[in-house]
Amino acid sequence: MVNKKVPLRKCSGCGEKKPKRELIRVVRAPSEGEAEETAKKGEISLDPTGKKPGRGAYICQNAECLRLARKARRFEKSFSCRIPDSIYDSLEEELKADEQ
Repeated sequence: MVNKKVPLRKCSGCGEKKPKRELIRVVRAPSEGEAEETAKKGEISLDPTGKKPGRGAYICQNAECLRLARKARRFEKSFSCRIPDSIYDSLEEELKADEQ
């Protein structure tokens, strides 16, 4: 029997490597070219399915990792753009809703 390789990703908050399915993807929609009609160009959002187009970064499924990533500005480094506080607040609300 052939063992499948489990893809690992690093959490932007705590820095732990975990299987991709255990993490939540934070995605920045493409700013140029073809973007989905529902996603605005350059919009940053949570991607629980992992299938949205764009640049992605991963966090654990708890709000503490999001706070750590926010404090260290890890998403700004990953996406090479300035992220307003309102986006972080909306991401935190979405994450808390997903936890429950």
